[in-house]
Amino acid sequence: MEANRFNKRIRISPEILAKIAKIDEFKGLWRGSLHLNPTILKRLKQTVVVTSTGASTRIEGSKMSDEEVSRLLRGLKTTPPKNRDEQEVAGYADLIGRVFDNYKNLKLTENNILHFHGILLNYSDKDQPHKGKYKSDDNVVAAHNAKGESVILFKATPPYLVRPEMEATLDWTISELDKKELHPILIVANFIFEFLAIHPFSDGNGRLSRVLTNLLLLRADYAYVPYVSIDEIIEDTMSEYYIALNATQNKHKTDHEDITPWLNYVLDTLLTHVEKARKIMQGEHPEMFLSENQEQVLAFFNTDEALSISDIGEMLHDDASRETTKKILARLVELRLIELIGRGRGARYKKIQNNYAK
Repeated sequence: MEANRFNKRIRISPEILAKIAKIDEFKGLWRGSLHLNPTILKRLKQTVVVTSTGASTRIEGSKMSDEEVSRLLRGLKTTPPKNRDEQEVAGYADLIGRVFDNYKNLKLTENNILHFHGILLNYSDKDQPHKGKYKSDDNVVAAHNAKGESVILFKATPPYLVRPEMEATLDWTISELDKKELHPILIVANFIFEFLAIHPFSDGNGRLSRVLTNLLLLRADYAYVPYVSIDEIIEDTMSEYYIALNATQNKHKTDHEDITPWLNYVLDTLLTHVEKARKIMQGEHPEMFLSENQEQVLAFFNTDEALSISDIGEMLHDDASRETTKKILARLVELRLIELIGRGRGARYKKIQNNYAK
């Protein structure tokens, strides 16, 4: 019965097929023509852990900027998180990092979902009693309005039905992915909607849904997922997210179930994701490919002032030799982030304002 219900509510239109085709076209393009250095890909992935963590926790009310998230994660081994925001950031970064690195070995199972929830809330003091366990009390799906007030969108599945509904949803998802008859994006969107409708945990459902979205897309061979933040795109489109979720929920468990509003939101998010990944592949954001030393030197060019090699050497406090500094500057010139003005002793470097490669 459930399987038939899940399939029936997916209405495939020419518009939906066209969106999927665009996403899959880029999927093949990325797989067939990307030749980025592994070191660059590793740095991009580290950046996305930060941006995804910042975005996903801010969606749930955190006030931490990406810069604050990055600083916290760098010092996490020596300084444990102090407050609620920092605890949520530490847990999300740990979980999304594991997914990016180990997705091939992480299957969609009930045990793994419970385990993921435990990792997500591992640092959170108040969540220790219920981490890794389904909820024992009723909860609701709520959105924040422009005033920051919480607005209830709908009541979720009652606790006594969570396990059977999760089992039915997982059975359908795993079966459909194995059969390979339905497009994986349709399966993923259907699963994530049902997961959010059930809201199986006392806390962390939204964050976990975004981790699971990343995991399932990676397992479906969308290999560029770790290099552009899906979570950041969702943060930027939260109004559309809640409108689509609410519109789909209104017909949930009725004779007229239809996930089209939610599916279109997911597909539009993935199309934005594709365009951002395309820019990386085409080198339109060269600053993404800088080493830490190169980033440090580029940061010195934050005004219209032209700098000499000696000026930069002084700012580096002799951490780099003159020859190393020259190599860094040459790389920044090559990427059209700065320009060389003059020659010899009078040579100076200046930031290029329109600094995206054409």
